[in-house]
Amino acid sequence: MAQNIQIAYDVKGENTNTIHRRRAVAYVVLVLLTILCLFWFYVLFVNATRSNSAIQSGFSPIPGTNLVANWTNLLHGTLPIWNGLFNSLLISVCSAGLCVYFSAMTAYSIHVYRFAGRKLIATFILAVMMIPTQVTALGFLQLIGVLKMEDTFWPLIIPAIAAPATFFYMKQYLDSSLPLEIVEAARIDGSGEVRTYNTIVMPIVKPAIAVQAIFTFVSSWNNYFTPALVLKSDKMKTLPILIAQLRAADWLKFDMGQVYIMIAFAILPVIVVYLCLSKYIVGGIAAGSVKG
Repeated sequence: MAQNIQIAYDVKGENTNTIHRRRAVAYVVLVLLTILCLFWFYVLFVNATRSNSAIQSGFSPIPGTNLVANWTNLLHGTLPIWNGLFNSLLISVCSAGLCVYFSAMTAYSIHVYRFAGRKLIATFILAVMMIPTQVTALGFLQLIGVLKMEDTFWPLIIPAIAAPATFFYMKQYLDSSLPLEIVEAARIDGSGEVRTYNTIVMPIVKPAIAVQAIFTFVSSWNNYFTPALVLKSDKMKTLPILIAQLRAADWLKFDMGQVYIMIAFAILPVIVVYLCLSKYIVGGIAAGSVKG
């Protein structure tokens, strides 16, 4: 009996040691990955403080002293930086808001209502994800030309309402987090469909909305292809287009210090949005990946 107890303790101790070793390895790997990811941000911000000649001479881990000079040269250049920031913010915020609201509404209707062809409709929406944006670019340009929407923000905001990837994610989240009994109870209490969606469903899917808002905001903020096709005048262009124009300057005017500080300036709003909504990411992704 005593021998069996001793064996049990040895096995338990060995299992505990194994768990500790695995946890230590996991922590080491996560720390290395974190350092690897943050290293490039560090390089970006360091180069934003260095002059063009210093950057051309090679990498240095020590920040330079040209941060104010690079920023001043950028502001006094020919590019409308503040207009680009406002345009990017307007497009990204509107796109993220419309995308998460109406994609969640579409997923809610497929999840709650029982009607003929709803599975076929959901499959068709998911099939749209397989179509690259470049394939539809020519037809898209012809359409906005007919609608007289060239050089406006509408072609960049309105299509964000239909986001198959966001619909799929919200559908998975609703399947795991929204029992139909809650909706039926709200109907019995006299709540209308729109009120039920806005006051009951939306708070339940708040973590998923936060996650998709981040993804949609970042995707719209970094989008270069479609805005470059639609926007023509400098006052309407977004930051990615202005960064491309700054990098495309001739060698007499090319300044890597300005390029780096503009890139750093462009990613700051993304970092702020991420920090504001990051607490929802882990819970939202975990719940959205589990189907009830």
